[in-house]
Amino acid sequence: MAETIPPDIKADLEKAALLHQRASSDYEKCQQFNKLMSELLTRLEDSGCYQTADRVMGILIDCNPKQGTQCDKALRIGDKMKKFERDNESK
Repeated sequence: MAETIPPDIKADLEKAALLHQRASSDYEKCQQFNKLMSELLTRLEDSGCYQTADRVMGILIDCNPKQGTQCDKALRIGDKMKKFERDNESK
């Protein structure tokens, strides 16, 4: 059975995807992205959307903001976010 993601969470997932596009070379945006995704993980679990929460957790595992350096996993996380967006558009 497909998960039904609440509209407010879906909107924040879209916001996170846009934020990540600007985060790879901006430490503050990277921190904002990480914080938003962490909050989304909790909200998804509270909503019973465990499959989507698992995917967010996979992104967070790779997301480790470091000040003064460019994200070495930006492309990998970006690819995951794009796939995430495509998959959520169909839901």
